Amino acid sequence: MKRIILVLLGSAFLASAGAASAEGCLKGAVVGGVAGHYAGHHAVVGAVGGCVVGRHLANEKRKQSAAQAQLQEHAQMQQAAAR
Repeated sequence: MKRIILVLLGSAFLASAGAASAEGCLKGAVVGGVAGHYAGHHAVVGAVGGCVVGRHLANEKRKQSAAQAQLQEHAQMQQAAAR
């Protein structure tokens, strides 16, 4: 049963990745793999989970950076208009 779940998770992960960048995935996979190994010899499950979490955190960071850049650009436009 565990093997089937791992295969399904792995195939879902590979299908969702596509040609997208793996930003955050490698770092998360390493951390998750190590944590999974020490939490009961589940390194593969930990690596998959860590990769998913790492990508999510990287996407959130990218969104925050884009929003902050947009706010700065808007403030500069208002300053230029006030002159």
